[in-house]
Amino acid sequence: MFFPLLTNILFAGLVPYPLSSIRKQKRLDRAEGRQKRCQKGPSMAAGSLSSTFCLHTSGVLLFQKSRGNGNTLVTFNVKKRSFLCFSSKNKPSFVDQILDYIEGGPKLRKWYGAPELLPKDGPILEDDDESPEEGECRDAVLVTDGDNDIGQMVILSLIVKQSRVKALVKDKRAAVEAFGTYVEPMAGDTNDRLFQKKVLRGVRAIICPSEGFLSQVQSMKGIQHVVLLSQLSVYRSTGGIQALINGKARKLAEQDESVAMASGIPYTIIRAGSLQNTPGGKLGFNFEKGSSARGVLSKEDAAFICVEALDAIPPSGLVFEVVNGEEKVSDWKWCFARLMENSEQRI
Repeated sequence: MFFPLLTNILFAGLVPYPLSSIRKQKRLDRAEGRQKRCQKGPSMAAGSLSSTFCLHTSGVLLFQKSRGNGNTLVTFNVKKRSFLCFSSKNKPSFVDQILDYIEGGPKLRKWYGAPELLPKDGPILEDDDESPEEGECRDAVLVTDGDNDIGQMVILSLIVKQSRVKALVKDKRAAVEAFGTYVEPMAGDTNDRLFQKKVLRGVRAIICPSEGFLSQVQSMKGIQHVVLLSQLSVYRSTGGIQALINGKARKLAEQDESVAMASGIPYTIIRAGSLQNTPGGKLGFNFEKGSSARGVLSKEDAAFICVEALDAIPPSGLVFEVVNGEEKVSDWKWCFARLMENSEQRI
């Protein structure tokens, strides 16, 4: 599920590598335990990476990355659960980087300033519901759906940015196993006022990767920005049986957009085209009005845009459409400023 995004993170150098002395010892350990790992699969990130491996059991993935004068060529045969790696002497192979990420829990937690993981069978402590709200620090970003693909991609991107992340999930323990202590998982009845209050405590911004949350919230006092990924244009463009199937989702999307617009809180509504399970970062974009009703957008690109929109807070509100297209965006701050300007001109 996270494999393409994790690949980009590792190659971009955003995840810190261990020191050379630690790496040398780890390679000796890997030489003895590599076969056991392939059979048993990764442990720390089982909630995320193992599901990815299952999705690609019939394929062979080939990656080639060139840096300087050296090349790294890796063949990853998931079906046979075998690794074949060729790399330069002074550079870690792709699989070594993956294993460093999987096994690097203590080092990564130290890097990002997170506490140690709880014991596997230990309790998951609940926050104190009676903590005061006056003068509280609002530095967290709430992801309202930590179970779907886009929500999990958003969470990974926020972790890399070293943001404090809270996420609504169905299974709290599964979220802890997948993300460790980088994420504060919240599980409960989103219609319950007390649970809503607990979820929003300490939150400065909300990212909604799916419909249905905003229409349930009774109060968003203290929230500084709401980012909503909406499929409303797609739902409105369908007809016949598909329109009946999308009826409930369309109603939720309309309600969420209405709540965001009437909240008095700065909001960004991203009306995306039909969301596709395709690699992100390959194509450009198209922001033309009406494009989302007929175009498509990679889920990875959708997650990336949600995170980029987080700090581009509009004066009141911003609604724009986006699909994959020809326009390459190198400066997202400038892009959002242009979208805000165009939005004000239309008003």
